[in-house]
Order: sequence, then C-alpha cells, then structure tokens
Amino acid sequence: MDDDGGFHEVEKDGKLFLVYHHPKYRPKPQIKSPSSSAEVANHDHPPLPLFICPFVRWQKDSRYSNLFLINSSPEFVLSSKVPDHHLLPLFWCNNEKFGDGEYECGICFDSKFRTDYYFCAFCSRKYHKECVESPLRIKHPYHPHHSSLELYYRIGYTYCIRCGGDRAYGLIYHCTADQTFMHTTCAMKRIPIVIDQQKIHDHPLTFFPRQNSLTCNICGLIKKHPTYVCLRCNFVAHRGCEEFPHTIRISRHHHRISRVLSLRYEKWPCGVCRQSIDGNYGAYTCNECGDHYYAVHLHCALGKDVWDGEELKGVPEKDDIAQDAPPFCKISEGVVHYFLHDHHLRLEENILYDKNKFCEACVMPIIEDEFYSCAECDFILHETCLKARHRIQYALHPHPLTLKAIYNYDSNYSWCPVCSRNSGGFVYECPKQECQFKLDMRCALISEPFDYQGHEHPLFLSLDPYVYVLCKVCKWTQNYSLNCIKCDFTVCMKCATLPYKVRYNNDKHFLTLSWGEERREKYWCEECEDIVEKFFYWCNDCCTILHTDCLFSKNPYLKPGQVFKIREKEFQILAKSNTSRPICHFCKKPCQGKTLVRDNLTVCSMLCASDFMYSYLHI
Repeated sequence: MDDDGGFHEVEKDGKLFLVYHHPKYRPKPQIKSPSSSAEVANHDHPPLPLFICPFVRWQKDSRYSNLFLINSSPEFVLSSKVPDHHLLPLFWCNNEKFGDGEYECGICFDSKFRTDYYFCAFCSRKYHKECVESPLRIKHPYHPHHSSLELYYRIGYTYCIRCGGDRAYGLIYHCTADQTFMHTTCAMKRIPIVIDQQKIHDHPLTFFPRQNSLTCNICGLIKKHPTYVCLRCNFVAHRGCEEFPHTIRISRHHHRISRVLSLRYEKWPCGVCRQSIDGNYGAYTCNECGDHYYAVHLHCALGKDVWDGEELKGVPEKDDIAQDAPPFCKISEGVVHYFLHDHHLRLEENILYDKNKFCEACVMPIIEDEFYSCAECDFILHETCLKARHRIQYALHPHPLTLKAIYNYDSNYSWCPVCSRNSGGFVYECPKQECQFKLDMRCALISEPFDYQGHEHPLFLSLDPYVYVLCKVCKWTQNYSLNCIKCDFTVCMKCATLPYKVRYNNDKHFLTLSWGEERREKYWCEECEDIVEKFFYWCNDCCTILHTDCLFSKNPYLKPGQVFKIREKEFQILAKSNTSRPICHFCKKPCQGKTLVRDNLTVCSMLCASDFMYSYLHI
C-alpha cells in the first residue's frame, strides 16, 4: 500500500501556493542552502519509480459495478503478471505541440493535456501524468472534513468539487462519507493561498480551508466547496466562480449574455431552469433585449448542453444565425425555389386529403394545411417545413445545427435521440464531427414555451435531458421531455411530436388525440381489435378509435417507397395494406402498419429488420 500524498506550502515568484507532493512519486521541494549547488540539491531526491499503464490497474481491480475501488499501486514491479497485457514502463513525453482536444486520456477521458504526459506503447494510449502517478489515497485541503480521498473508477458522469465540472468519470478520487468526487488532474493542481481578482472584488482573497456552509457572493449558492474570503468586506467566493467567463452565447437565447455581479431586479426568472434568481448575487444578462429583460443563473448558463465552452469577451460578433438568408427565395406569386430541391415549388391550397401525399421534411401526411409541391416530381413540403430555417440553435445542444436532406446519408434514414425514432425526413445536424448529434424536423420545430393540447399551462424543455422521467401521456419513462413548472405534468418528446389531429382512410372527420381520461366503457381498436385504454386517436362522430401505433405503425416517420440500408442491406418501405396483414419474419406477429420488404423477406419495423439481419449474418 502506498503512502498518502499531501500538500505543503511553497513560495514561487513571491506568491504562496499549496503544492502536492508524494514521498515517492513527487518528493517535497527542497530548500537549497546558500552553499549547496544545483547538482547536489537534485541528488537529495530518490529516483522516481517506473510506472505501469493505468489500464493495467483497471484490469486488476475491475468489478461489475458503476463504482469500484482501485487497490493496485501505480508502481511497475517486475514480478507482476497480468493476463494478455505485458507490463511496460510508460514513455515520458514533453511535446509542446500537443494540443487540447486532439486526444483524450485513456483512463479519465479528459481531452485537456499539458505538455507532459505518458504514452503506453502496448495499448497505444496517452495518459495524464497525474492519472499515471495517482496514489491510492490523497489528503486534500479542499476536503478537510473526512479522511483521505481514495482512488476509484466510476462509470457515468459526476461532479468534481475542485473545478466544478460535471463531466468527471473514469479514474477519479472519491470520498464515500460525503459522496464527493475530484478529477485526478484537479487533485494534484497547486492551490494559490491568495488570489487577486479585481474584476470580482477590490481586495485580495485568502484561501479558507474550513469549508463551512457559506453563501458565495458570486453564484449565490450554499455548498461545501473550496472557498476564498475577504475578512474586511465579509466577501465569500467559491474557487472557480471567479473564473467564470465574462461573455458567452448559450443555446437558450439568441443574443450573447454577459456576467454581472447583481441584477437590477430583486427577483427574476432564470431563462434556463425557470426558477427565481436572487438579484443580490451574480448572473448572466442580455444587453440587447432592453425592456425584455433576460437573465440566467451562472451555473445554468454554463451547463454542458447549454454553453459551447467559448469565452467571447473581445471577440467580434460573427456567424450570427439570425442573419442567415431564408431557406427559399420567391420566384413569383405562389412560386418559390427551395434550397434543398432543384425545381421550383408551387403553393397548393384546398386540396382534398390524399393518404399517399407526404411531406419530404417531416414525413407526415398532407391533410389540410397549405403546402408546396413540385410539378416535375413528387416533392412536397408543408408550408411550416418550407419556412424552417437553414440553421437553428436547439435549446438542448450547445452548437448551431444545419438542415440536411436525408438522401445525403448512405443509410437513407437517421435516428433521432430526442424522440427515439427513426426518420426518413430532413434532419438538423451538428457540423462538429465529435458531436454526431442529429435531430429530426418535428423535434426541431418544438420551441419554448410549448402549448400542448390537453394541458392548461405552457411547457418547457427539461433542464437535464439525461434524467429519465415518467411521461403522463404514454406512461413510459423517457429522458428528453417537456415539463410544466406550475404542476408535475411531463410529456416525452415522442408524444409531444405526435400530431393532435389526423385523417384515417376515408373517414370524413378528423381523429383527435385523447389521453388521461377515465372511461367506463371499453373500446376496441379499429385495426388490431385489442382493448384501447388511455392513449389513442378517436372520432367522436363516427366512434372510430385506434391505438397510436396502429394508426402510424412502428415506423411513423418513414415514407412509403423509400429505400433504406439496414446492416448494409437494402429494404423498401411499403404502405399499410387494407386487405392483408403479412406475418413479420422476425417477431412472427401480424404487421399492423407499414412494412419493410427485401426479396421474400417481410418485417414490421426497423428493429425487427436489424435483428433479423444480425441473426441471419451470425448463423
């Protein structure tokens, strides 16, 4: 068992710091006597040991758990043996050209590197110096209440008490007593004893190691966090709050916002979480909105799905989405040219319902809305979809998204993570390759506040899309959702994007979506003839009732006639048959709606097609 590392006071360039040292790996800095030479002083330290790859430590201690303790020392021992992995000393590097974001650490997955790091020749991974040398325990000034922080491996994001980052996972320090976590890189950073930040306070602030529950004058939060104080002014600041960026752009607002130390109003709703902001503390505000005052909590504005991580103070305004050209240009009255189609489109009005007409963008049927059609091909767009902007800023993604036609993708379809559906329509895509975020047209057109039919209050997008909640409509647990801030109503995006009214076969009336009503009578679905409960479409005049899945099928946003690639094999979508219900080759159930066909193979959904091809290829 290796000894605990600790912190000691060191002076550098006239400033005092608490600097981490370890008896073996990072010896305590020696104070040279006037008579000693540099060579002699360097020989005062024992030679550093050889280290093993952190991946080997993980292999030794890995457990079937989301959080497990690391017991293996970082030192390389010749007698050690690990199956299928030869223990190799790591190569020490000092590469000044090695930039942030180019690679990520192979054990903590952070992409921020200094010029010094380790490289394992066997597994071809790069590692932070701190991750390689991380002792099993560490005594830290930011965590004085309990015993040492211990080294763990965690699957899933958590919050680092040092930097405030919420993307801490992998190799990490943890205290089981108070459930705190700290990055390995943060745990070994030097700590300034005094900081001088004139932009937040007139006097120097001194490190206060006794983390009582003090309210931070910057963020307004009460939490046991590394704290700096000014005794003259009774001013308190969490470590990290003084480093908040000054000017940023967030996904929830169309202008830049800037940090202020207090608000002009005592209370004001946050533009992200919708909860009240205490005007006596710091926040971000918009200087462009004038009388339409806009403010956001500091921590809400800096969330990973809200802010792109860029400080914009002093950066000229450029690439403003609001200044983009419209997605179409007017040729003549009722005739336009759309940027994703080669031919002109003409406005159509008062056309009778045709179940074979689908919008290319949202893949929903054309029922009564005005739409634009092409005289030279079967390209059709709802007027709303035609006007959807070329680029948008989606509230739950930090980067602008660009509209693309689905035929730009090899598979001819995409999966939307927001509504958890496959789509053969247009998608909004993040141009940053590392994001790989795509959003279908229906989800992209939902804006805040959202008016959901059947609920009396406006709805807002969930603050954290990774938290699963129970949808009050379909009764399924989903992550992306719309929430009511006045009551506990929640609707998932899959339900929120369903149309409120639809047409069915030759019924002259609209069917409307019904949910949440307790009914004494039993109703049966027109298609599958099973009992219908709380979530369905119905016509009160004709007593026509259908399950949502029976009406739209399991593939509601795939257009009949389209050809898709599933596991490199082509399938074609066929419209629902009114005369027969073929049996799905995979699940062996009757196909209720649209079907996917390939040669003599018929399946009822994309999932069945994928599973069938997987089982077929692995026979």
